[in-house]
Order: sequence, then C-alpha cells, then structure tokens
Amino acid sequence: MTNHGSDSQPVASLDQVSVRYGKQVALRDVAATFPHGAVGLLGPNGAGKSTMLKALLGFVKPTAGRMQVLGLDVARSALEIRARLGYMPESDGHIPGMNAVSFVAYCAQLSGLPRSDAMQRAHEVLYYVGLGEARYRNIETYSTGMKQRIKLAQALVHDPDLLFLDEPTNGMDPKGREEMLELVTDLATRKNVNLILSSHLLPDVEATCHRVVVMHQGAIATQGSIAELKERRRQVFEVRIKGDLETFIKALDAEGAECHDTGEDLMRVFVNDDQGPRDLFGIAAKHQIQVRHLRPSVPTLEDVFAEAIGEE
Repeated sequence: MTNHGSDSQPVASLDQVSVRYGKQVALRDVAATFPHGAVGLLGPNGAGKSTMLKALLGFVKPTAGRMQVLGLDVARSALEIRARLGYMPESDGHIPGMNAVSFVAYCAQLSGLPRSDAMQRAHEVLYYVGLGEARYRNIETYSTGMKQRIKLAQALVHDPDLLFLDEPTNGMDPKGREEMLELVTDLATRKNVNLILSSHLLPDVEATCHRVVVMHQGAIATQGSIAELKERRRQVFEVRIKGDLETFIKALDAEGAECHDTGEDLMRVFVNDDQGPRDLFGIAAKHQIQVRHLRPSVPTLEDVFAEAIGEE
C-alpha cells in the first residue's frame, strides 16, 4: 500500500464538470483538485458527492468538462483507472452465499490477481480490517458494521494507488465508527495510501483528513487545507447574554457581525477584522443587554462548512 507517481500532480481533478440525470443537474461546473494524502469530500446528503466519485470512476458520463485520475483522462482510460483504484461504495454489493474470505479473494481476482495471491491477500486484509475471526462466516450473517469493514477489505485487496470511500461509517455504532476512522487514518498516515473520504459527517472528515472539498447543491462551496480554511475565517467569540436575544442579534447584524445560535444560551459571534470585545460590549450596553460571558473561540470546520454553504 504505497503512493505512486509524483506528489506534485493531483491524484484526481475535475475541470468544469457537469452531470445531468434527465432534467436534474447533479454536478454544476465543478472544478476541484484532490492532492496526495487524505482529502475529505464533504457536503449534506444530495450534494453530489457520490455522483462525483462515480464520474471519476467512469460510471457516469459528464455532459461537460474533463476529469483526470492518477494522471489519466477518465474519458479515454476509465478501465485502466479502475484497475488502480479501490472503491468502497455507499450501498452494499455483496454476493449471497459467500463467506468473507471467498468474497474478498474473488474481488482480488476480478482486479487481476492470480488465485493463490488473491487468497493470501484476502486473509491479510480481513485481519487488517478486524474481520480475521469472522472470515469464514457467510456475509449475510454480518452486522452493518461488519459489512462496512468487508467493503473496505475488498477496496484494499488489490493494493490500489487511490481509495474512494463513500460514507464509510454509514450505520455503524460509535465504537465501530471510531475504529473505522482509525483504520482510515492508519491507511493515510502509516501506509501512505491516497484516499478521498466522502461524508456528510464533519467529525469524520476532521478526524482523518488534512484537506477538504466542500460541496453544496451540486457545486463546490469551498476547498483547501482545513487549517487554512479555519484561519481565513473571521475571529469568533463565545457570548452569553441576559436580555432580549433578538434585539442583540439584529444589532450585531447591523454592525456587520454575524451570530450563530448553538441551540443553547451560548452564541458564536463572528466579528470583522476591526471589531473586538469592546465593540460587542458596546452594542450590548446600547440596547440595555448584559453580557454574562465572552471569550475568544477557536474556529471549527463546522464554522467553515456553515459559511461555505451559506447557513446562518
């Protein structure tokens, strides 16, 4: 499981790609770059993430634009690309009546491995994903979490140059989810596998990836290194007040500050470069509002995401 090719060239890129399903536009003029390492593809359900992965795999033909994966043009070399990719789809694709080791070995043979190598690799990857003890059990008897692990195993078995993981923690309990994210982190950091992790769950992406491409309604909302995206944000303060909340929010808005309600009595207030605590106290005093708590807060990926997709 190693990186291949020059690190300067992205592992995947889309250049003004549009995809339509009948009248519905699934991807709209998408320009995105996925560098080496672990990159998150983040967005709400229905944002177009799975469509993007299927387009990069050559399963879905775009109505406009060009795509490259591992330096190859998707329109011309889809089969060659797929031979070098590992794909963990969102939905299950198991073959009934097969046990785990036969299924994963079969997937390895489909990827071109000789039978004996395929069987050896199947045992290795099943141990790696934590299914060593259950590898002779029929897949139908597997729990949801185990089925997710076997999908990861078949994506890894042929030692791909790039992994596509579509909602890898789907349906898993908290412990299983944590273990899956640990595996993804291990693949990216210790085994140097390039991967694109598609998820609607912010914590999954933040726990495993250094870079992110954020999608919303079939378009790119923002992309870049998570650290840089957080840095680029305006300064944030945690504020708790006593008084008329609606008046305070309107007053902040009038001064160009932005308020995100956390659902508790604590607010996250985003201020402009020239504003600080003194301005917030001033706005509150002007409207007979008492500030009970105010302190600087660290911007989160959630803030970046909310701003990128235009949530207030």
